[in-house]
Amino acid sequence: MLLFAAFTFFDPNDPACQEILTDPRTTIPELFAIIRQWVPQVQHKIDVIGNEILKRGCHVNDRDGLTDMTLLHYSCKAGAHGVGDPAAALRLTSQLILLGADVSLRSRWTNMNALHYAAYFDVPELIRVLLKASKPRVLNSTCSDFHYGTALHIAASNLCLSAVKCLLEHGANPTVRNDKGQVPAEVVPDPMDMSLDKAEAAMVAKDLKQLLQDAVPLSCNLPKATLPNYDNIPGNLMLAALGLKLGDRVVLDDMKARLHCDNYLVLVLKQFMIGSFVATVIMSIIIQ
Repeated sequence: MLLFAAFTFFDPNDPACQEILTDPRTTIPELFAIIRQWVPQVQHKIDVIGNEILKRGCHVNDRDGLTDMTLLHYSCKAGAHGVGDPAAALRLTSQLILLGADVSLRSRWTNMNALHYAAYFDVPELIRVLLKASKPRVLNSTCSDFHYGTALHIAASNLCLSAVKCLLEHGANPTVRNDKGQVPAEVVPDPMDMSLDKAEAAMVAKDLKQLLQDAVPLSCNLPKATLPNYDNIPGNLMLAALGLKLGDRVVLDDMKARLHCDNYLVLVLKQFMIGSFVATVIMSIIIQ
């Protein structure tokens, strides 16, 4: 076994470290030990180290015995701006996907899949690649370590504005609730709880919360606890509550329309909330 005791951290740019990195006697577990070092010198070379691991016969979906993370997990983590390098991470991630990396695999240590890591570390460049290569269910997959929230919850709770925007652009659901009953907008840290030296973060939190609230469909805006249940209310009573009766004429966008007395409309009215009534009428009426 090769010893790294002479180094406080591994620097692939150092000639002695380069020798260890390229030496065929350096084992896959030893290379995984290098890749775990959360320092820029290592993370900026994620593609170089990842290729050395693959060259030694590591399968694309094999896991680090200590963390249970795959190379794809490490690659998404290495995309973090600052400590990591999104460009290097993107190179390795694209290569791993071409080799058949499974985007849905989770680390049993954190229960996070690759998308969760990319969201947590705010790497939209990787999110796009992962979603293109994954099945639709991955987009809104949940993680137990984050109260069974989705990638959108994870990004929101970590003030990852770029990741949130990217996820929403790809159709992430802003109305999914975690096991605490919170939608993504509700896990954004409260700007009022932040100290003055975190003014920039407070501004991001404010913008992020507004972005997520605006993404929620109008019919879902009410808190879950306040949504009334109209399942057992007859259709005629629903109309009466709205000040209408069957046969009345209503004006929608300056167009006169007649509510038709058919069983389908009554059924629809029984199933929808008052707040959705106008949309239901527009879909259900027959213009005279």
